[in-house]
Amino acid sequence: MQIDELEYGPTTGVKALREAVAKMYNETYRVGKSSQYTYENVCIVPGGRAGLSRVAAVVGDVYLGFQVPDYTAYAQSLEVFRRLVPIPTALEAEKNYRLDIEQVRRDVYNQGLSVLLASNPRNPTGQLIQGDELKELVGLSKSKTTIILDEFYSWYIYHDNPEDVGKSVSGATYIDDVNEDSVILIDGLTKNWRLPGWRVCWVVGPKNVVSALSQSGSFLDGGANHPLQVAAIPLLNADYIRQERIALQQHFKMKRDHCLKRLQAMGLKVVVVPHATFYIWLDLSKLPDPLNNGLTFFEELLKERTIVVPGIFFEINPSHRRDLFRSPCHHFVRLSFGPPLKDLDMGLDSIERVLRKVKKEGTRGFGHNYHKSADLDHGAAPNVQ
Repeated sequence: MQIDELEYGPTTGVKALREAVAKMYNETYRVGKSSQYTYENVCIVPGGRAGLSRVAAVVGDVYLGFQVPDYTAYAQSLEVFRRLVPIPTALEAEKNYRLDIEQVRRDVYNQGLSVLLASNPRNPTGQLIQGDELKELVGLSKSKTTIILDEFYSWYIYHDNPEDVGKSVSGATYIDDVNEDSVILIDGLTKNWRLPGWRVCWVVGPKNVVSALSQSGSFLDGGANHPLQVAAIPLLNADYIRQERIALQQHFKMKRDHCLKRLQAMGLKVVVVPHATFYIWLDLSKLPDPLNNGLTFFEELLKERTIVVPGIFFEINPSHRRDLFRSPCHHFVRLSFGPPLKDLDMGLDSIERVLRKVKKEGTRGFGHNYHKSADLDHGAAPNVQ
């Protein structure tokens, strides 16, 4: 380690890492395209939330469109940065939570949306916007709409064709001009490299956006850890990344299939099968009341020393305008198959014990200890990843 690596780093990040990130995007998603990313298109940030906060801080007074369900941290950012007026669109379980591009297009025109925010792959449903749908979504940037894509799970994709194993997805593929098209991508070491404690992430976008992010970073977070930025550079080597993606997709697909098989054996068939991320969006609606709501299910599993995330935590609800008990997410929980297989089986065993208890004793003792919706709306927001 060099002495100067112990000093404060630039708020946009170490130049060598920014160059490595730009090179990775060009080699992975922009081969043969005339418009290429440079280090000036990359801002290194101390975590995904910090990246999103920096972006929110430089956006003007606009209507921002987002979907429900989606990542919980969006609600926190929308509450803090009041210049963003949130306009939600509910995705439908009957349509596998597919993003309806034509509806998005109408919303942009009819509601005057200047910014669209979405995770892709989708947290918590495990779905994926790709191909022509992703191309059309990115294309909306040409109509003066800024597209912000949270791509933290871009490697966690489960291909049906063995020849596709190792391929990832990014909106960068469909950008015509990296400086003219208003598309902002957020990613980092947190999920794909499985290094959340490093807090080394990046925002990729037009040069003018990156310049503005440098200024917002000065007062919001001060920048990412300097020594760990330097340590991250070799992790962006093309051969290393290729091997990691293949191993990751094979391993996590095995864990996904294992969990789906065990859940089905319990009578919990997963209708919306995750094609990406490491999450299962489990529908509880066919279980007996009150176990059929996410909060009661969560409460009973806590007694078994197992944690799932109630679906209402993914009801992005800034300013607490909606009653969460009327949420379309209320009868869901999110399961993670991120932990080791041994731990997954322990958690699945816990679910099995709760279901056996219901069959044997009924549900009379369930659902009495969780807070009501009014308490939830005004309480501290959960820290969900």
